[in-house]
Amino acid sequence: MRKNKVLIASFMAMAATAQGQQADSTQLKEQSLAPVEIRALRAGTKSPFAKTEVSKEDLEKVNLGQDLPILLQYTPSAVVTSDAGAGVGYTGIRIRGTDGTRINITLNGIPVNEAESQGAFFVDFPDMASSVNSIQLQRGVGSSTNGAGAFGATMSISTLQQMEKAGAETNISAGSFNTQKYTVKAGTGLLENGLQFDVRLSKINSDGFLDRSASDLRALQFVAGWKASENTSFRFLLMTGKEKTGQAWNGTPEEKLRGNDSALMSHYTNNAGVLYFTRQDSINLFSSDPRRYNYFTYNDQSDNYQQDYYQFFFDHRFSNKLTANAALFFTRGQGFYNEYKVGQSYSDYGLSDYITPSNDTLTSTDLIRQLWLSTKYYGGVYSLMYTHQKTRVTLGGSVALYDGEHYGFVKWAEHNIPADHKWYHLHANKSDINFYGKAEQEIGKNLTLYGDLQYRAVSYEMNGFRKNPTIAHSVSYGFFNPKGGINYTLRNTASQRQRAYASVAVANKEPNRDDFEASPVNLPLPERLTDVEAGYEIAGRKWNASANLYYMMYKDQLILTGKINDVGAYTRTNVAESYRAGIELQAYAKPAYWIAFNGNLTLSQNKILNFNEYQDDYDDSLGRQKVIAHGTTDIAFSPGIIAGGGVTFSPLRNMSHGQQLELDVMGKYVGQQYLDNTSNDARSIDAYGLCDIRIRYSIKMKPFRELGFNIMLNNVLNRQYESNGYTYSYVYGGATTTQNFFYPQAGFNWLAGLNIKW
Repeated sequence: MRKNKVLIASFMAMAATAQGQQADSTQLKEQSLAPVEIRALRAGTKSPFAKTEVSKEDLEKVNLGQDLPILLQYTPSAVVTSDAGAGVGYTGIRIRGTDGTRINITLNGIPVNEAESQGAFFVDFPDMASSVNSIQLQRGVGSSTNGAGAFGATMSISTLQQMEKAGAETNISAGSFNTQKYTVKAGTGLLENGLQFDVRLSKINSDGFLDRSASDLRALQFVAGWKASENTSFRFLLMTGKEKTGQAWNGTPEEKLRGNDSALMSHYTNNAGVLYFTRQDSINLFSSDPRRYNYFTYNDQSDNYQQDYYQFFFDHRFSNKLTANAALFFTRGQGFYNEYKVGQSYSDYGLSDYITPSNDTLTSTDLIRQLWLSTKYYGGVYSLMYTHQKTRVTLGGSVALYDGEHYGFVKWAEHNIPADHKWYHLHANKSDINFYGKAEQEIGKNLTLYGDLQYRAVSYEMNGFRKNPTIAHSVSYGFFNPKGGINYTLRNTASQRQRAYASVAVANKEPNRDDFEASPVNLPLPERLTDVEAGYEIAGRKWNASANLYYMMYKDQLILTGKINDVGAYTRTNVAESYRAGIELQAYAKPAYWIAFNGNLTLSQNKILNFNEYQDDYDDSLGRQKVIAHGTTDIAFSPGIIAGGGVTFSPLRNMSHGQQLELDVMGKYVGQQYLDNTSNDARSIDAYGLCDIRIRYSIKMKPFRELGFNIMLNNVLNRQYESNGYTYSYVYGGATTTQNFFYPQAGFNWLAGLNIKW
């Protein structure tokens, strides 16, 4: 039966319509009109890398308030998740099984990944999709870029394109879980003095699918441009995002989801049979809806953060052959977790035990605390591009400096802690400098050679951690990342295009802050990846298809262990050898004007060689861990099958007022994912398949430039599924106990929107 499901999913994917109107890697779009800072980083049409192009038009069709990862869920090899279960708030994307800390993200060429965690938190720039002009997703190592090392994909986001003519736009949408989105955009067009101004204001609210997982998101983007001459231009971008989200990152116990109350009770009682929870927590645990359960019952258990981006660009064309770009940036972030904690020891907050007036000694108290992070990230990027006949050379790089402060306040305590008691204040500094050179050389009519060399120097100082304030680390790394490949054009005529390509690319990456805290004695090692890829693409007038093979060999990869800490982060450890190998298939066909099919399918193996599992052994009087040798196992969160697609119907043709009507029936299938690296079916996320329906209608009628209506019907089959989770196993009483936690996603839900363009 399982094999039949795999075959059905594979067939659906190859006969379905995925995001975008064509298989992305065969669009072969020239990017000569893109800004210099974007062209410098992105793979060109003859670069030997697998990539997906997502246009502004693609995003407009689905942008009704959900975060950017959710809008990209139908791109090849992508798996998305939402902590709140409905796509608003904290969301994430994995590509080829690699998580957000391994996906390099740039905004207009500026690094986005947070310097210490190396993650990118899309909740910090709400409704970015409303400002995006284009996104390029490169899978694998890809071409050299700025910022953190790419260990699974790179995402290049462009938001600087301004309105060609003066105009305005309003987007309003609403839907399930009281989700609402309001966006207003306006632009002056190019003025006679060469100036141009554009602005966007956004507000998104959602109660979330899970209890107490509401989101309140606000954003502003302002772009000012000045075309000083035909060859010189300046641009300034200010983008700010402010978010408040209910914490939903603890997940739901498996026993809660399956209705096993007796097993659920055993997980949350001590040896005397007393619940670890307060009375209110225990009521919530056993009485709430299993799929909407949230461990946190304090109403203001929230995440609060604001991130501000300041970017200034200078572009100059020296000649038709030579162009240059330079940019300065400053990113400011500040915010905190607000949380209610039960039974906190005074000693953990640098305080002595409390002796009451009745001479009782209290060693702990309930309290409300805030964990603060304040960051400054600043520097510059540059690129110089030379293009002449069959030669293209790019030189570029970046300098980025980071200052981070970690501190905490106790805002309220039941017993004897003054308000605003600060019990830690720690600093961290990081510098990241990189230089790269890229060259493409066409030889004859068909062959293109590609070369790419990058050197990246990283220095990182950590002056203590919240739970280990006396531990300090100072490390430096120097990474050399060479890349090379070939592209061969087999045919290039008006009726058909064919190309084959192959590449070898090397990437290195430093550990993140959590890795150093989790291994304070035996420091984590940097990771190294060698990525070998080969592909074939063919495109006709009304169809295209492609296949891409990849083999990603890791040395000292930092692997998720499945254990989670108290702010939702996984701990990782180095493994000597591991790999990812797979094939990515895409196809597109439009047999008639009114119907189109498109799909993508990824089949892969993701393995660790000689994996050892470490379990806490509470029976061991010396506190040692139990070591279990598993041999070759699957890498956690790396499904062997990922498929996406559907069919698009466009029944209207040559209608008055430019009327357009489109109906998409979409499908997504994600295979089984293991929660840890033991390949144990009892610690896994079940495979799931989803179906979405999208309806879009637009008309050009006065007094509007365009009037559009969008409806999204998500998970129309009302599948009950989980997209993420974690696990923890330990030995106690002579037996191994495993606790699994999952992130339930919403069943059937809907969104509808109105778009007005003036």
